[in-house]
Amino acid sequence: MKQRIANAGRGTFRSMRSRNFRLFFAGQGISQVGNWLTLVAQALLVLKLTGNGFAVGVLTACQFAPVLLFGAWAGLVADRADKRRLLIGVQCFAMVQSFALAALAFSGNPPVLAIYAVAVAGGIATAFDNPARRSFVVEMVDEPDVQNAVSLNSALMTSSRIVGPAMAGLLIATVGYGWCFLVDGLSYIAVIAGLKMMDPAKLRRSAPVARAERQVREGLSYARRTPDLWIPLVMMTIVGTFAFNFQVVLPLFVTRTFGGTDATFTVLLSVVSVGSLTGALAMARRNETAVRHVIAGAFAFGASMLVFAMSPTLAFAFPISVVLGFASMMFMVTSTAIVQMRADPVMRGRVLALQAIVFLGTTPIGGPIVGAICDAWGPRAGLVVGGLSGVVAGAWGIYANARRKDREARAAELIADPPLAASSLSSRSSVTVPAGSQAGSSG
Repeated sequence: MKQRIANAGRGTFRSMRSRNFRLFFAGQGISQVGNWLTLVAQALLVLKLTGNGFAVGVLTACQFAPVLLFGAWAGLVADRADKRRLLIGVQCFAMVQSFALAALAFSGNPPVLAIYAVAVAGGIATAFDNPARRSFVVEMVDEPDVQNAVSLNSALMTSSRIVGPAMAGLLIATVGYGWCFLVDGLSYIAVIAGLKMMDPAKLRRSAPVARAERQVREGLSYARRTPDLWIPLVMMTIVGTFAFNFQVVLPLFVTRTFGGTDATFTVLLSVVSVGSLTGALAMARRNETAVRHVIAGAFAFGASMLVFAMSPTLAFAFPISVVLGFASMMFMVTSTAIVQMRADPVMRGRVLALQAIVFLGTTPIGGPIVGAICDAWGPRAGLVVGGLSGVVAGAWGIYANARRKDREARAAELIADPPLAASSLSSRSSVTVPAGSQAGSSG
């Protein structure tokens, strides 16, 4: 039994054999806790100043609109640049942004527009950090450990959601909002130090992409003609727009539906994160990811959110939130891993930037919409919309994957028996083969 447990542990944490990844993991672990301090404190501060769900949605839009606007170009920058150096610069910029938020909060009664403006600066940092950081994960470990490193990175992000919101609630209740932002600013020292201490010679760097025209469009075209990338990206667009708006809908659900406090919200978010961490660690043992896994994750996420929306009491909501967290991470890890593993190395930054655009960049659209729905029909309605988006995304994934397999089967017929296949196709004169179907099957 002990040997079995030891083997399971080695399998789950095998990418930790890389010193560079250990340094990255430790630095990000501290910094991501700080990042959640800021996300939670910003949302609760704006809610306190305005008492308006739509205003919280606008904050979310400010945080992630830069990803939508600059994400594609940021992905190209990641493909061209030394990712370690790029990340150091981005973290320094993000540190300044957190200190600016601290100064605003300590002023006593900060203008909401100023909080929005600094949130936009943070969104710019996110736009450049996301594709560089996620493609850098692949460079720090050997090829067989990529899936494991992706899952552990997701587990790291999730575990920070357990500690960060709870710490934010404690700091807000005892010393105020400003300390959340100040601690976040200081936490960037850890990730910058970790990046500085790495051994660049042991990184599996992809060759930098030379400058040329239409490279952003080239990345989009590559993703569009590769089904293993395109299907998860479309599903992520649907789910990212309407379901991944926890920072908008959960505080409203807790405070308005159940009459809870800010502290109750932070505890609930931490419980969701416990489920997410469990899901991420479970996914870490998986050696491969296919489109069917992404589809299963979308259905599980949608169904659990619908059940969560029907919670009659907070006592019922807390255990269901664990399942919600697990299912959300099941979808997140599978949709992220398949993109990171199936994308060509020279395209990886641009493809991951596209994923950031459809996940984080859709939040400026979905955040205000979900916030307005919560104001008009209540937070349960916002959760129902999110749950239905997961079900719709899963159904679309089944349809698109079936079409892809049908195209691949017909292409295989043509290769195996061209005359017979040609005759068979000509007999189906009423069937029109969509333009670009052969290109789609190449993925």
